[in-house]
Amino acid sequence: MRARRVLVVDDDDLLREVAKVSLEMVGGWEVLTASSGAEAAEVALRERPDALLLDVMMPGMDGPSTVVALRREPATRDIPVIFLTAKVGGEGHQQWEHLDVSGVIPKPFDPMSLPAEVARLLGW
Repeated sequence: MRARRVLVVDDDDLLREVAKVSLEMVGGWEVLTASSGAEAAEVALRERPDALLLDVMMPGMDGPSTVVALRREPATRDIPVIFLTAKVGGEGHQQWEHLDVSGVIPKPFDPMSLPAEVARLLGW
């Protein structure tokens, strides 16, 4: 059985690298990365990852717009998405309910528990 493949999307290079190392070293997963929503849509279509960890606030195509683009495309429609965001206010998850995301992980996250949190949200 192949390792799970996760696409980490964030415009912050350091955060992307920390998530990648965490998911690879602690989770044992294969990790793809993208630095923008547009790049994420291309990589998801080409690589068909098992899940996306997607930053909400990015210049250009933000996280919610990226999810809409993924859901429009038959090949990426069913890929589970977890939002990574520094902005978890009182409304929290409800503001994205219409997007059918699997969960929200607040930033900063704990690199040692990130894979367990992702697995919990996705039922892996």
